[in-house]
Amino acid sequence: MDVKSIYMKANALLEGHFKLSSGNHSRYYLQSAKVLEDPKTAKQLADALAVQISESGLKIDTVCAPALGGLIAGFALATALDKRSIFAERVNGEMQIRRGFEIKSGERVLVCEDIITTGGSALEAAHAIEALGGEVVAFAALANRGFCKRNGSALDRKENCSLPENKPLFALADFDFEMYAPDNCPLCKDGSQAIKPGSRGN
Repeated sequence: MDVKSIYMKANALLEGHFKLSSGNHSRYYLQSAKVLEDPKTAKQLADALAVQISESGLKIDTVCAPALGGLIAGFALATALDKRSIFAERVNGEMQIRRGFEIKSGERVLVCEDIITTGGSALEAAHAIEALGGEVVAFAALANRGFCKRNGSALDRKENCSLPENKPLFALADFDFEMYAPDNCPLCKDGSQAIKPGSRGN
């Protein structure tokens, strides 16, 4: 599957000057919402991701998505895997499991995002799940920004990956874009201003 082409066809691989959730700047931005607005494409991607997970032999009871970005990807993956779908949401800066969702002791949960960058939000969701007695067995995303090492990738794990090394990460492709600290950004030095098109920005 050519995931990059799918993102490009959906105008979801943006080129410009962007501020990422990490605070760093980049020339490229992945806008998965544009890909997932087409149910057929969402199903195609989720089905491919489900094949990876099923072939690994990993046993999963539930898929949990950190809101808001992971909601559609998480639901689509849960549908493909025929598993329960729940989500975590940020309340007063803290990721929580709400809406009457219950997690049984020992319930095996996979945390699914649309995109994994450093994995910070996914890890926060994992902590919320574990606080209720669940067991986080893996992480998944449609796309991996290249900081964390996904199953089957030749890219090495980088120091700022937040995900635990002993839990697998499943993703369809790596998008290893160069990023810059704001005080060392060549795009800023050229006079352009970074914009933040994601769910936490404008």
